[in-house]
Order: sequence, then C-alpha cells, then structure tokens
Amino acid sequence: MFADRDAIHQVFANLIDNALKYASGTKKLEIGAVAKAGNVEFYVRDFGPGISSEHLQRLFERFYRVDKARSREAGGTGLGLAIVKHIVLNHGGETGVTSELGHGSVFWFRLPVSKVEAETPAESGAQSA
Repeated sequence: MFADRDAIHQVFANLIDNALKYASGTKKLEIGAVAKAGNVEFYVRDFGPGISSEHLQRLFERFYRVDKARSREAGGTGLGLAIVKHIVLNHGGETGVTSELGHGSVFWFRLPVSKVEAETPAESGAQSA
C-alpha cells in the first residue's frame, strides 16, 4: 500500500483521540486491521455509550456534533472526522462507522492495496555475473 505516512498518522490520531474522549470510564480501545477484497480495513473500536443511528450518516461532516454540550466539555473543533474522511478519500479509500447504543462504536477506513509487481533482475536491466 502506498500512502502519505503523516496523513495516515493524522487519521489514526483523530480516530484514537475521539475514541478516548467518548469511551466509557475504562478508556479501553481495540485497534486493528483486516484484509477485505483488495483493501485493508483499519478500525478503532471503543466501548463507550455508542451513537444513536440517526447521527451516523452525518458524523463525517464538518462541525457536526452529536452532543454539543459534551463536545464543548471534551474540547475539539468538530473537524476531526471530516479531516479523516478527506485524507482517506484522497488515498482512494472510504470511511465509515458502526455503533450500537450501550455497546460502543467502531470507526473504520479502507485503503486499496497496491498492485506492485516484483521485477526480476532481467526485467530491471540488471546483469548477472
């Protein structure tokens, strides 16, 4: 996979920061990656209160906040998930979230796997001795 390391670092930083802000008192997170049909799906799971389904479609919009009062307490600009979305889109990927009230949320992003063929020495112009 080819990606801008600093940009992908920003994606992870934003997702982990959000998960820690909104997770329950345990601050337990699960971070992982799985291969899925030519992509790698990275995810950050929290075990907090979850997000009501009517908010899920708007979470990646600029300045959108589920709970404005709690967001002010926790800090932030409301831009983190929008930044995540745009970085991932610029890498040819996609973002999403699943959540269940009382059981936490999973924020994920998928990036395409590069199709890089390994060159043999003959193909690269290298000569053997």
